[in-house]
Amino acid sequence: MATENNSTLPLHVSIIMDGNGRWAKERGKERVYGHFEGVSSVRACVEASIETGVRYLSLFAFSEENWNRPGSEVTTLMGLMVKAMADEMDSLDKNGVRFVVLGNRERLDAALNETIDACMERTKDNDTLTLVIFLSYSGKWDILQAAKKLVLELKDDPECEAKLNDLTVSDFDKFLITSDIPDPDLIVRTSGEHRLSNYLLWQGAYSEFYFTETLWPDFRKDQFREALNSYAKRDRRYGKVK
Repeated sequence: MATENNSTLPLHVSIIMDGNGRWAKERGKERVYGHFEGVSSVRACVEASIETGVRYLSLFAFSEENWNRPGSEVTTLMGLMVKAMADEMDSLDKNGVRFVVLGNRERLDAALNETIDACMERTKDNDTLTLVIFLSYSGKWDILQAAKKLVLELKDDPECEAKLNDLTVSDFDKFLITSDIPDPDLIVRTSGEHRLSNYLLWQGAYSEFYFTETLWPDFRKDQFREALNSYAKRDRRYGKVK
């Protein structure tokens, strides 16, 4: 769902959380140690979003490609997610945070899906901040599943060809998994990498980007505010001339 936000405060901040493994390695620890520490950064960014007035915070937690990581690391990550949801839900609910998980959830195990459903149901009416966790997600998968939905909707329609000819970007937006979430105004990537890594390829078409050398476990409120300050200086023209 695209929006044209000209405010100096982004409506939607999205973060590619990168650098957990390197952070742990620098300390002589296993990679999973960085993932555990990264939970504190998530908490800090949620708090900073509420304090500054950001309405949507989305986090790229696990990509479709991440399933190719060693099985032990994937198992640990999934267990960490269940624990983090259980530990944080009281605080999120108390602070008016709506919790949403988006991605190819068919690949998640039953216990994790049950936890996700319970957390989403509990917080569905909260409206201070929407926290979106992208889990088992990739941009190409999202566009492909949207195209499949479109085909299924129109395949038996006698006016299929006419409707396809009249199809707009906004019409296609409705088939994306983010159909009720505004496109990100600002995409942040930590750890010094400068790429999208197959993340929000459609939705990020007009996003501003902020890259930082800070590794995710060290990205806290000060770093979040620095990203907002950088965004406030941008001139978003959306192809227009000002």
